[in-house]
Amino acid sequence: MTIEEAQKKVDHWIKTVGVRYFSELTNMAVLTEEVGELARIMARKYGDQSFKKSDEKYDMADEMADVLWVLMCLANQTGVDLTEALERNFDKKNIRDKDRHRNNEKLKSESKQ
Repeated sequence: MTIEEAQKKVDHWIKTVGVRYFSELTNMAVLTEEVGELARIMARKYGDQSFKKSDEKYDMADEMADVLWVLMCLANQTGVDLTEALERNFDKKNIRDKDRHRNNEKLKSESKQ
């Protein structure tokens, strides 16, 4: 599935099953909540926190999909074509970071580990 297809599929689902979009502000709050849930799993799986019984049911892939879903809702609501935006973002990063990371001493030392 392309990003464009995913945006259209989310839009179709929202309009047929979900009835309508939440407001942009509500979706921003939902996005923040979903990112927080993903962060919680990451902190327990890869960080220093341990899993609680209530955390064991979380699925990291599902949480990432929830983040992507709400991001696509916001993109649809605000008229953002995420494919185009991502392509422009790559262009920006390629120009800005062409030599920046390659010349970063901290990154060079970490790659030797």
